[in-house]
Amino acid sequence: MIAASGGDAQVTAHRVSTFADLGVCSELVNACGTLGWKQPTKIQSEAIPYALKGMDLIALAQTGSGKTAAFALPILQALLEHRRPFFACVLSPTRELAIQIAEQFEALGSAIGLVCSVLVGGVDRMQQVISLARHPHIIVATPGRLLDHLTDTKGFSLNKIKYLVLDEADVLLDMEFEKSLNDILKVIPKERRTFLFSATMTDKVKKLQRACLRNPVKLKVSCKYSTVDTLREEFYLVPANDKDCCLVYVLNKIPGSMIMIFTETCYSSRLLALMLRNLGFEAIFINGKMSQDKRLGALNRFKSKGCNIITCTDVASRGLDIQGVDVVINYDIPSLKYDGMKFNTLDFRWFHILPNIIDAVLCSSGG
Repeated sequence: MIAASGGDAQVTAHRVSTFADLGVCSELVNACGTLGWKQPTKIQSEAIPYALKGMDLIALAQTGSGKTAAFALPILQALLEHRRPFFACVLSPTRELAIQIAEQFEALGSAIGLVCSVLVGGVDRMQQVISLARHPHIIVATPGRLLDHLTDTKGFSLNKIKYLVLDEADVLLDMEFEKSLNDILKVIPKERRTFLFSATMTDKVKKLQRACLRNPVKLKVSCKYSTVDTLREEFYLVPANDKDCCLVYVLNKIPGSMIMIFTETCYSSRLLALMLRNLGFEAIFINGKMSQDKRLGALNRFKSKGCNIITCTDVASRGLDIQGVDVVINYDIPSLKYDGMKFNTLDFRWFHILPNIIDAVLCSSGG
């Protein structure tokens, strides 16, 4: 049983066993079944009933909790009842997450003829203009590119949208999208439903909540720095000069595992991948300095298990739900907690030496 608050009122929600129990219509229940979703997650159980009642939501939910379906299913059900173009807009902090959200909308809406458009940077704008000309039902966008189209694309507006979703709101604001968000809020209808999802409740998120939500139901199924139940974390404290050796030692202990390695800089992600390739590992890299096509190509190659190691900056650290990952390694001190990742985590830190780890590395390298 999890308590939720709506304005001054206190309400209590119960877990249910099926999507139908939540009030989801049969067409979408069947779509969930096709995707292999048998039972709703916690955030879905808590959010969907309120969303179906037409209430604004603010939900604290971790990555991997199923939050995309928590807002996608109510929006699609409302669309079935009142089918029209430019019905909903979802704002995401990163291109990769926007594409992932759109893919989930399309998977859920494939049987009902859903048309979805993705507006992100790094992609030819004319292709996006053509996509908008198809009058999509759902727009998934990063704030900067959406604002570009609202300003420059003739005939395009969001003055009739019924739903606005702010996904990963804390990251949206950390990435200095606040001005773009304010400009977007000025040109969309005040009479709309708004869903705000965030991993943390920062002061900026509270300010945004006051600006764009009306008497929202507040849900909290995770707290700051929470991790999923299956997560096991290990910490290796090693000197900076020994990080590469220790990394190789650990990788040799887990051959064949699907591994994500997070680095602090774009340069480090590339250099580390090249080093691992030279040592015989199947490694690729992804960072914010790559073109969108190259980033998606690298990400899709990793998802399809064309290689088993990917080195990346925080471009992939929030929001992405990558199935099949066994291990996450923080090669540098992480700037934030990777909330909700369902992986084993090894944190490489170099302030102290653990003699047993260093001795093992030296022995394995013949030192």
